[in-house]
Amino acid sequence: MLKIRLKRMGAKKNPSYRIIVINSTTKREGRPVQELGHYNPKTKVMKLDKVLALDWVKKGAQPTETVAYLIKNCNDDGTLNYVKKETVKLSKKAQAKAAAEAEAKAAAEAEAAKAAEETPAEETTAEA
Repeated sequence: MLKIRLKRMGAKKNPSYRIIVINSTTKREGRPVQELGHYNPKTKVMKLDKVLALDWVKKGAQPTETVAYLIKNCNDDGTLNYVKKETVKLSKKAQAKAAAEAEAKAAAEAEAAKAAEETPAEETTAEA
């Protein structure tokens, strides 16, 4: 059975990968049937022959989960369509602080709304 998977290259703690078609029983750094492109996860640089990869999938090659993601998010020219996440991860301390600020802001708004409701009620009784 053929697999489309990543072959690790690069130095220690500085990985880069080649996207290859290889027999599933062959070791990770074994001789591939065909190389389809390369991917660097640190710089998000990728070059992939998408047409050839989809052709191999049609022939029955099974892509790994990561390679399936890369093929799905690949532009027509073979580059990665990477969208940076907008959410920022906060520490527990920062999350607690943000939650406390949100509660204080909500309490202040509720108090202001309550004060706004009481003021028109007094004016309407005074007019009558």
